[in-house]
Order: sequence, then C-alpha cells, then structure tokens
Amino acid sequence: MNRFQFVADHHERYGAKRLCQILGVARSSYYYWTSTAPARAARQAADDVLARQIRTIHATDNTYGAPRITAELRDDGILVNHKRVERVMRSIGVQGLRLRRRTRTTIPDPAAAKAPNLIGRDFTAPAVNQR
Repeated sequence: MNRFQFVADHHERYGAKRLCQILGVARSSYYYWTSTAPARAARQAADDVLARQIRTIHATDNTYGAPRITAELRDDGILVNHKRVERVMRSIGVQGLRLRRRTRTTIPDPAAAKAPNLIGRDFTAPAVNQR
C-alpha cells in the first residue's frame, strides 16, 4: 500500500491535511494522485488487454521475446511501443528463450603462479600505508 492510498482510506476520519503532514506527503501530490486515478485505471485496463494478446502470441511460439512480439502486434495493426511490451511481459512473467551461451572474457592460465598472500589475513596496520 502506498502512502497516498493510506491517506485516501483514512481521510474521512482524520482529515487529509493531518495525514499528509504525519506521512510527510505534500497535499498537492495527494490530490494530484486522486485526480489521476481514472487515467491509471484506464492504463491498467489497456495493459490487461495487451497482456492477453501477448499471451496468445507467446503461446504459439514461446521463443519470442519483446522485439518479436512487438513486431507481431504491429503486423496485426496494433500500434505499441517495444518498451510497453517489455513492461507488460515483465509484469505477467513472460519471457523469450535465450539460446546464446555465456561468453567467457577472461580465461585464467592454470600454469600461472598464484600471487603470494603477504598479509596472511592480518589487516591491522601500525600506521597509514603500512599494509
């Protein structure tokens, strides 16, 4: 629960001004949050519709990631940004298949001499820059 929701739930009993002061929230921010509630609900409803479409596309080929799903949606005539597709996929727990192997950039030489342990786990120093 966020702080604005707490104020909205209890403002009838304690008043919005007092709750905002106690929680350290600007009243203008609280009132802005309440005024944008319909827009947030509309965005959530649109994201739910998009999530159903993403699940449908992903069910046909579960290797598709966000770029390919975005391309499929655009081919179907749905104008959507790849960042939005990524966000919705992350929220519903859908991800593409990664087939690439991990690249090792540093391969240690097994024949190389190991660095000697000069400190011997004794990290106390008698003076500055002595260990």
